[in-house]
Amino acid sequence: MPPLDFEETEFVEHEVDYLIVGAGSAGCVLANRLSADPRNAVMLLEAGGEDNNPWIHVPVGYFKTMHDPALDWCYRTEPDEGVAGRRIDWPRGKVLGGSSSLNGLLYVRGQREDYDRWAALGNRGWGYADVLPYFRKSEDQERGTNAWHGVGGPLKVSDLRLRRPIADHFIAAAQDIGIPLNQDYNGAVQEGVGYFQQTAFRGFRWSTAKGFLKPARKRSNLIVQTDAQVCRVLFEGRRAVGVEYRQGGVRKRSRARVEVILACGAIGSPQILQHSGIGPAPVLRNAGVPVLHELPGVGQNLQDHLQVRLVFRTRERTLNDEVNHPLRKAWIGLQYALWRTGPLTLAASQVAVFTRSNPDVDRPDIQFHMQPLSADKPGEGAHPFSAFTASVCQLRPYSRGSVEIRSADPLQYPAIHANYLSDARDHPVVTGGIRVGRRIAAAPSLAPHIVSEFVPGEQYRSDAELLDAARRFSQSIYHPAGTCKMGSDAMAVVDDRLRVRGLDALRVIDASIMPELVSGNTNAPVIMIAEKAADMILEDHAAHAATQRECMAEQA
Repeated sequence: MPPLDFEETEFVEHEVDYLIVGAGSAGCVLANRLSADPRNAVMLLEAGGEDNNPWIHVPVGYFKTMHDPALDWCYRTEPDEGVAGRRIDWPRGKVLGGSSSLNGLLYVRGQREDYDRWAALGNRGWGYADVLPYFRKSEDQERGTNAWHGVGGPLKVSDLRLRRPIADHFIAAAQDIGIPLNQDYNGAVQEGVGYFQQTAFRGFRWSTAKGFLKPARKRSNLIVQTDAQVCRVLFEGRRAVGVEYRQGGVRKRSRARVEVILACGAIGSPQILQHSGIGPAPVLRNAGVPVLHELPGVGQNLQDHLQVRLVFRTRERTLNDEVNHPLRKAWIGLQYALWRTGPLTLAASQVAVFTRSNPDVDRPDIQFHMQPLSADKPGEGAHPFSAFTASVCQLRPYSRGSVEIRSADPLQYPAIHANYLSDARDHPVVTGGIRVGRRIAAAPSLAPHIVSEFVPGEQYRSDAELLDAARRFSQSIYHPAGTCKMGSDAMAVVDDRLRVRGLDALRVIDASIMPELVSGNTNAPVIMIAEKAADMILEDHAAHAATQRECMAEQA
């Protein structure tokens, strides 16, 4: 099989040391850290454009930016019998900052046990004690520094600027049923109920483009190219030496002297690998792509958090009333314009609950996102009545899906098979989560403020009925992960230093490397992964350079 290498007639646009593909949550971190040494020439390629849309920077702007094809890849899953044959929208950022420019701003790290589990699977250096310093390194925590949090990092983390009475009632009701109050779910323990923290600063979104990339762009050794969609990695033998990409309708190639790094997320990274001839041989052959390196795990092991929406009509006014009233809506805009406060500073949810679907579970296995408003679908208009939403997701689903290319056309979207609820072990966790949500709603602190359950509705009672409701009234929380998993087993794609197995000078650094999905939102863990990976890259390069110097000295 001839290598997919540079043709002599092809013009090489740039030649750098490190070529990073994808300027999202991981890519912006890597660009900053790798270019901090002026001796390293770094290039960052992003398929989307600059982050100059004003709605990106308003926290609640995700209602405007999600599903906008100028900023969002607008992926959709294949029809899935696990969710009643529906196709589920999967927004992913297509702009500098990636999904950190579109997401709900929630700062959640997951559980200590998640990372210890990664290490137990054979991934050295990925236990909680190993990764905590990198969470702290990235963070500029509004509350100050302690054993779990840092200050002075590029990522601003702050408390919410919006509180509503219905949210306080929800927190009190969770405590009524025995869920402890937890003011810091990213601290000593995750379990409990409390307000979310968010990646925002003084009323503005704080994406990785703003925190990590913007200060680095003034460096002469960093090249940032937007509207550059990478089609495949280029090789000389088994060594990655560059990438081919499309920019302005023109095919271009750039070269990497040291490494090519894919940071395109759980959909983009396996897609590019497969189009480069790296992946499951049957998938590649069916798509008409020559097999360069058979790696059966590429695109497999797909995991996501499926949220079941519980909506309750209330006697107490909620944000629905504010956004549906012209004068109150004008007041919302004025609050933000004058003081950077009010509903426009709203993260995707206000209240977090990490708890157990049943008392026999050894650690929290479900998460609630409570918000003082309701809609039929994220990004759509609020209901014309007072209501709140308390969606619940299974933190560590057993169900697995896949991402597989359809053809040799690198611009065609891959097939995304989420396979939600395909593993029967997920069913009692999901139905148990709905029951916990109903117990909170019926608790003394909240019940007097509720009129009725609007979604899914009180007619769903038995386990079978609740599972049917989960299939019908669920959406993704947009946490795809695992499709280039880290490990040493037959389905592992990268090793514990995130190098693609069996190839040289190629790494994957994003949510796709997670062997198992973390117990919570994924943005903070991806930033941590990139922070740790940047140190690994620099360490490996320094070790390689030292070895070369020794060899040269011996030859001399």
